[in-house]
Amino acid sequence: MANSNNTQSPEISIVVPCYNEEENVPILWRSLHEVMDALGRDYELLFVNDGSSDGTEAVLTGLKAQDSRLRIIRLKKNSGLSSALLAGFQSARGEYIVTLDADLQNDPQDIPALLAYLPEYDMAFGWRKDRKDNLIRVLSTKIANGVRNYLTQENIPDIACTLKAFKRSCLNSIKMYKGMHRFLPTLFRIEGYKTIQIPVRHHHRQFGQAKYGVWNRLFVSTADCFAVRWMIRRRIQFEKEEIE
Repeated sequence: MANSNNTQSPEISIVVPCYNEEENVPILWRSLHEVMDALGRDYELLFVNDGSSDGTEAVLTGLKAQDSRLRIIRLKKNSGLSSALLAGFQSARGEYIVTLDADLQNDPQDIPALLAYLPEYDMAFGWRKDRKDNLIRVLSTKIANGVRNYLTQENIPDIACTLKAFKRSCLNSIKMYKGMHRFLPTLFRIEGYKTIQIPVRHHHRQFGQAKYGVWNRLFVSTADCFAVRWMIRRRIQFEKEEIE
């Protein structure tokens, strides 16, 4: 498993942003290999260390010493989830990209189900239908989702789920800004890409602490909605034909 030969052009790149997740990283690393090896498709693991202040980088370095498929991308300072994802996207070599959180709340076992929708769809993304968070986080997320759906003219029950699979080529048309990780399905739709959301598992956090509170989820993200709303309203649309 871990000593496989390095693949120059893997089919799948798995991008995992992590910030102070030293206890979770080894468990996730092992689970990802188990799932992907069973799937039998070429892949690479990209762990993006978003300026962690704990032992996350030391743990990743130890894993890399025994795993030629593991790549580590380091951000010099904590820059946020959108930045960490973008750094991973820029470094990914696979035809398809999978993203998930490092906190073990996303389940790697759901990755094959997402990939099964590609290439028919351009993106398949998760819906944490049975959330395993405390009541305040669940309610704040529901409110934020409702506000985002209203402002962006969507009907997505869980637009902010990090667990996604999509074609890397689509990123050529996507502009990333701070906070835009919450709107990737909408940004794909704006560009005319075909997306689908499917139910996925969600687990209680075992180690560490959540990095984003109610304020970030409910208020800061709402401001980003207006930028996306502007993009939707101002996008150029027309049909054309050439007259012979």
